[in-house]
Parts: sequence; C-alpha cells; structure tokens
Amino acid sequence: MLQQAEIRRVLEAALLASPEPVSIQRMLRLFGPGELPEANPRQAVKSALAEIEFDLEGHGYRLRQVASGYRFQVRQELSPWISRLWEEKPPRYSRALLETLALIAYRQPVTRGDIEQVRGVSVSPNIMRTLLERGWIRSVGHREVPGRPALYGTTNTFLDYFDLANLEELPPLAEIHALITPAEDDDGENDAAPMAEEIHDTFETELEEDAESGLENVVPLPTVDR
Repeated sequence: MLQQAEIRRVLEAALLASPEPVSIQRMLRLFGPGELPEANPRQAVKSALAEIEFDLEGHGYRLRQVASGYRFQVRQELSPWISRLWEEKPPRYSRALLETLALIAYRQPVTRGDIEQVRGVSVSPNIMRTLLERGWIRSVGHREVPGRPALYGTTNTFLDYFDLANLEELPPLAEIHALITPAEDDDGENDAAPMAEEIHDTFETELEEDAESGLENVVPLPTVDR
C-alpha cells in the first residue's frame, strides 16, 4: 500500500498533467490493486486532496473544486499580472447573449419562447448556436406542448468555466443585471459587450444566501462524483 505522501504526489502530478478537472472517480483509477487502503480508498484520496489544499495556502495558485472535479488554478487576485502572459484579448460577448445565458442559468429548464417572453425580443439563432458550441448549455428534453419545443439547461462545462461547483453558487440576480446593463463609455456610447473575464470576476465573488436571488427556479443538473 502506498504511503500518504506518495498518494499526494500521484494526485498532484495528475492534476498538473490534466487539461481539465479530475473527478474523484478518475483519481481512484490512477491506483492499482492494493495501492490504496482497501477499507476506504475514496477517503484516502479525499484526505490527500485536503492536505494539498491546506499546503497551498499562501501560494500563487490553489486547488479548486468545480463541477467536473478538482483542478489547480491561479488565484483570482493575481489575474492582472498573469493575464500579461497572453497578448490576445479575452472574447467579448453581446448583452443579448449574456442575458440569454443568465435566463437559462436561473430559470432552467427553459425554451427559446420562455426567453423571448422575458426579454421581449426574439432570440437570435446565432446566440443559441454559440452557447451550444461552447458547451455552456444543452437540450435537456422537450416541453409537452404543441410543437414540443426544446428545453435548455446549463452544463458542467458552464460551471467549470465560471469557477462554480454547483448552481447554488450562482450570484444573486441583481449582480448579473448590473453586469449586463450597458455602461456609458467616455464618448457617451453604450458598451453592450462586457468581457468574459468580467463575468468570471463576478461569479468568483463569495456569495451570500439570498431568498430573492431566484434560485428557487433552478433545476440542478446532475454533476459527477467529485
């Protein structure tokens, strides 16, 4: 049986090598027969992760649990410096796309008709295509009404991108509304394309439980065993 220090080294190496979050179930498959305690191998992995997380206090990166599993990531407060490693600017998304995504996240499962009823305008097929191609939303079924329109909900990819472990970590709707409301530029023009990193910063904020947040309308989607 491997010692705890060896288990930690394996997990650290796997987390560094993986381009995506690693679930507890995948971590268990890293070890062969007899390498983990037979009584409770899952607990041995979780204990090693807890030690890694504790030891990273004060470092420039941390161990973070998101919807799909665990990953190492740079601490948010260091992003102004780390972002200088890349010359390209982060993608910009239209106000309409962000409003559509927010409605799906907070009111899921919803149809395009539901979204159009709230926004008061039709939803562009390009917006739905973009959200589907990015893997942020998916069809979760059909509403049993004439025409059987598709119902949409968010995915684990959406949660991972916005650094969320589950839908309960979504910020209050008021914060999202303030973010996607166009702000006036210096020249008086309205900027209708907030950057994705600004959304990320808002979702990173530590949240308080708020009965007015609208989370009672959320239907959580299944997440993997972390």
